[in-house]
Amino acid sequence: MSAAIPTLTKFPQLITELPGPKARAIVEQDHRYVSPSYTRPYPLVIERGWGAMIQDVDGNVFLDFNAGVAVLATGHAHPEIVAAIAKQAAEFVHIAGADYYYPQLAAMAERLQTETPGDFPKRVHFGNSGAEAVECALKVAMYATRRPKFIAFFNSFHGRTMGALSLTSSRAAQRLGFGRAALDVTHIPYANCLRCAYGKTPDTCQVECVKVIEERLFKTTCPKEEVAAVVVEAVQGEGGYVVPPAKFHHELRRLCDEHDIVLIVDEVQSGMGRTGKMFAIEHFGVVPDVLCAAKGIASGLPLSATVARADLMNWHVGAHASTFGGNPVAIAASLKTFELLHNGLLRNAAEMGERMLGGLRLVQAKYADRIADVRGLGLMIGVEFVTDRRSLTPDPELRNRIEQECFRRGLIVLGAGESTIRFSPPLVIDAEQVDCAVEIFSEAIGAALNA
Repeated sequence: MSAAIPTLTKFPQLITELPGPKARAIVEQDHRYVSPSYTRPYPLVIERGWGAMIQDVDGNVFLDFNAGVAVLATGHAHPEIVAAIAKQAAEFVHIAGADYYYPQLAAMAERLQTETPGDFPKRVHFGNSGAEAVECALKVAMYATRRPKFIAFFNSFHGRTMGALSLTSSRAAQRLGFGRAALDVTHIPYANCLRCAYGKTPDTCQVECVKVIEERLFKTTCPKEEVAAVVVEAVQGEGGYVVPPAKFHHELRRLCDEHDIVLIVDEVQSGMGRTGKMFAIEHFGVVPDVLCAAKGIASGLPLSATVARADLMNWHVGAHASTFGGNPVAIAASLKTFELLHNGLLRNAAEMGERMLGGLRLVQAKYADRIADVRGLGLMIGVEFVTDRRSLTPDPELRNRIEQECFRRGLIVLGAGESTIRFSPPLVIDAEQVDCAVEIFSEAIGAALNA
C-alpha cells in the first residue's frame, strides 16, 4: 500500500484525465475476458476505498454516493468490519451450513428474529445474493400454499435467476433472449403517485393499484385460489427509487390476509438501514409474511436471508439449501453491521437523508422544468428528469449525461428507472459530504444541459 494514499481525504481529488492510463489498460483487459452483459456506465477502476471514498488505480479520489449499489452500508473498509472478518477468517472460513452446525449461523438466525418486523416465530434460510433470497421466498410460498401463481409489479427488480427474473420487469433487456418466464406471474402497476396508471392524484386515490387485483385479476386471469404470493418492493429500487403511499402497503396486507395469500416484501436494496429504519417496510407499519434481505446485510460480503413466518417455512429436510449460504465470515461481518447500525448509523442515515433531500429540492427549484421529482426515505433518494414539467416525458438522455458529468467531477452515482439518478451512499457520510455531493450534482446538471 502506497504511503501517499490520502486516507483522511473525504472529498474528490482528480489528478488525471478520466479514465487514466492504468484504468484504460484494465478496462481493455476486462473487455477481452469478462462477460459483456455487465452494465458499466463509466470507466471507474477502483484500487481501494475508505468510508465514502474511492481511489482508482491512477490515484484519483471519488466521493461514492452509490456504495456498490446500496451494499456498503458501513462504508468502504470500516475498521470494525475488517477486524470482524479477520477474526473469523483466522478461526474457520467455511463449513456448509446445510450439512453441519456452527454457532454463528444460529446466532445470526436469532438476530434476524428480532431485527425483522413481526412479533411471531420465524425461520431463516441463508443464501448468497438478493436473487437467491427471492428464489427461496417463492419456494416457501409455493410449498406452504400449494399454489402456482404470483402477482408482482411493473418496473420491479427481484433478480436475474430464472424464478426471480419471472418477477423482474424493470427493463426488457433483462428478459430478452431467455424465452418464456419460468413462473406464472401477472404484473400490474406499482403505486407511483407521480405517474399514476389510473389517472388519480393522492387526494383522489382509492388505491386502485391494489383494487385491480380483486376487481380484475381475481375475476379473470388469477383466481385467488391459485395465487401463492404477492411480491413487492417496500420502496421500488431499480424502477426509480419510488416511494409508495402507506395505504398501498396497507391494502396489500389486507388483501393477502383476506385471501390467504403470502405477502413477500423484497428489502434487498431498501433494507439494512438504507431508509433510516432497519427495513423500509417499517415506515409503513406493515408486517410481511416473508422478508428478503441481502446487499447491505454484510457490508460487502455475499450474504442473503429469507426470513419467513415459522409456520410457512415448515418444509421437509432437503427441500432447499445452499452450500455457501450463511458463510461464517459473512455472518461475522453481518453481526457487526447490525451493531454499527444500532450504534449511530441508523440515526445518521435518517439525518443525512433529510439534509440531502433538502439540498436536492433546492436544486429542483433551480432546474424546475427538468426535474419532475425528488423523493426518498433516508439515504435512498431518487431524482427524476423529464423533457419538461408539463408533459412529464422521461428524459433518459439527459439523465445519462448527468451521470457522466458527475463521474467527471468525482461523484459516483448510478441511474435507476427510465430517467432517474439514484443516491445510495454509505450510511457513514457526514454533512460536508452531503453538501459536496449536492453541489457537484447541481454543477453536473448545468453542464449536461449545456452540452
